Parts: sequence; C-alpha cells; structure tokens
Amino acid sequence: MGKPGSKPVSFDKHEKAMLVDTLQRYFSRELQQEIGRFDAEFLLDFISGNIGVHYYNRGIRDAQAALAGTFDDLHDALYQLEQPTEVLR
Repeated sequence: MGKPGSKPVSFDKHEKAMLVDTLQRYFSRELQQEIGRFDAEFLLDFISGNIGVHYYNRGIRDAQAALAGTFDDLHDALYQLEQPTEVLR
C-alpha cells in the first residue's frame, strides 16, 4: 500500500477520538444510522489506509508545486540582484 519503508497516516489519541466522533455524527445526521465507536474506529482506519493516502499524496504534490514556484521566484530575485561582471555564466 505505499512505498517500502513508508509509514501509514496515523493520528494521536485526541485526533482519532475527534475523527471518530465526526464519523458518528455524520452517520447519524446524514444516514439516519447509529454507528458504534468500534465500528467508527474500524471505518476510520480503513479510510485512512485506503483513501486518506490519496489525499495525503495530493497534499504532498501541491506542496511541491508551491515550493517550486517559490524557488523560481527566489531564483529570479537573486538573478536580479546579481551585479554585472566580465565573467559570463
């Protein structure tokens, strides 16, 4: 499910409890079904391991694109600061 040596997305106890509560509220409000804490944790683990990684990877790609743009801007700014010399680059 990921690259060798990669760690699965995980949450601390507080985050997991908050996400489980969110799932339980969603099931109750949108599906008019009650879901127990154990089932909600199981569903969260499934989503995190099988679907969440796609969102995580998209976030990584978006961050890489943002950094690439920032580095391009930085490169241009440094180029503009460069003083003319007889040495060609």
